[in-house]
Amino acid sequence: MTVQRMDNVAIVVEDLDAAVAFFTELGLELEGTGQVEGLWVDRIVGLDGVRSELAMMRTPDGHSKLELTKYHSPAAVGAEPRNPPPNTLGLHRVMFAVDDIDDTCARLRAHGGELLGEVTQFESAFRLCYLRGPAGVIVALAEQIG
Repeated sequence: MTVQRMDNVAIVVEDLDAAVAFFTELGLELEGTGQVEGLWVDRIVGLDGVRSELAMMRTPDGHSKLELTKYHSPAAVGAEPRNPPPNTLGLHRVMFAVDDIDDTCARLRAHGGELLGEVTQFESAFRLCYLRGPAGVIVALAEQIG
């Protein structure tokens, strides 16, 4: 059997409303919200007494989803360093294709997005950048130009 699709990527956040606002500004759509708790959740994630809120965001094309999760119990554990650099081992970057990278960066700055470097051009094909988003996750943007 092979993988049918990648269903979603989850990001644990401290401020769920702010994270929803950030990704809404990026262009994702809020698909739904909810709370999860109980033995079945504890067994899946390997923690006791899980109580969390989540918001499911989807890309406008409907093919990709981002699950934003705020843990109320047990409390979320901070990663070190707080804002890891792009060469840190493990999952920490999500990339989105955008129509206008300059406009998108400006709008995300109003929601706490900070450029790690600068907007650069790769050959005559793309303009690219990395921003620091909610929970320190790196949000990469790509604007096709060629």
